[in-house]
Formats: sequence, structure tokens, C-alpha cells
Amino acid sequence: QVQLVESGGGLVQAGGSLRLSCAASGRTFSAYAMAWFRQAVGKEREFVAAITWSSGGTYYADSVKGRFAISRDNAKKTGYLQMNSLKPEDTALYYCATQDYAGSVYQRDEYKYWGQGTQVTVSS
Repeated sequence: QVQLVESGGGLVQAGGSLRLSCAASGRTFSAYAMAWFRQAVGKEREFVAAITWSSGGTYYADSVKGRFAISRDNAKKTGYLQMNSLKPEDTALYYCATQDYAGSVYQRDEYKYWGQGTQVTVSS
């Protein structure tokens, strides 16, 4: 079993920055990829960014490309999402998730473990 704990959310003005963290723990942690998804009130959970754990390959939704950066620290078993130039439309509950095998990094159904989420609110 793998546990994921997100942190770093908060309230920020438009144009500001936040850095989210996702710490993984458990008996065995050998993820193929870690991703961030977000869900705004009344909307579906959507893909934000993903990183393959061993190679560090990165993937982004078009809406965040150029503003967000995903990274990971293998030794700490922690993933990060640096969010810059935040917009009110980025307001959502942000979840991290991991998948154990080489599936589509964009599809939420491919992810087995999920954190509880951290709220990001961007004021205009």
C-alpha cells in the first residue's frame, strides 16, 4: 500500500506562485509515474501534469504549459508542482496520484493511489 500526502496549497493573488508537494510512503514505492490532477467545484477531475519517476519525462495539460513545472526527488520519494503566473481559473482541489505500470499518464483511471488533495485558491 502506498500513501500520498499533498501539501503547499493556499490562497494567492492572480499572478502569484505556489509550490505543491506530494510525499509518498508505504511498504513499497515503485511508481512508474506521478501526476497532479485538479478538480474545481462542479467540474470533472482533470489532468494537470505528470512525470515518469525513473526517467523524469514530463507531460502537461495545455492550460498550464509554460506556467507550471513538475519535478520529483527520488531519494525523498516526493513530487512537486511549481505553479507560477496563477490565474483564478486555476482554483481547484489539487490531487497527486501514482501509477505502477506504463499506462497513459493523462488518464485518471490509470492511477491506483491518490492523495486527499490540497486546495488552491487564486483571487482576482
